[in-house]
Amino acid sequence: MSDEKHKEAKKRVKNLKSFYKNLTTYVVINIMLMVINLVTSPKSLWFYWVTIFWGIAILIQASKVFFLKGKFLGKDWEEKKIKEIMEKENK
Repeated sequence: MSDEKHKEAKKRVKNLKSFYKNLTTYVVINIMLMVINLVTSPKSLWFYWVTIFWGIAILIQASKVFFLKGKFLGKDWEEKKIKEIMEKENK
C-alpha cells in the first residue's frame, strides 16, 4: 500500500473514531440531562433543547464522515481549484 493511501486511511479512521466518541458522549450526556430534568422539574422540560442543537452538530459531523468523506473542500476540490486558477492565469 502506498504512503498516500495509508495516510488517507489513517485520516479516515481518525475521523470515524472521533465521530463515534462524540456520538457516545452525546447519548450519555443527553440521557443524564433527561433524567436530571425529569427528576428535578418534570413540568418544565428543557433537556430537549440541548438534544436538538447538539444533535444537529452530530448530524453535520456524520454527513462529513459518512457521506461527504472529504469531498467538500477536500483534496479533490483543492486539485480542481489549483488547475482552474492555473488555466485562468495562462489565458
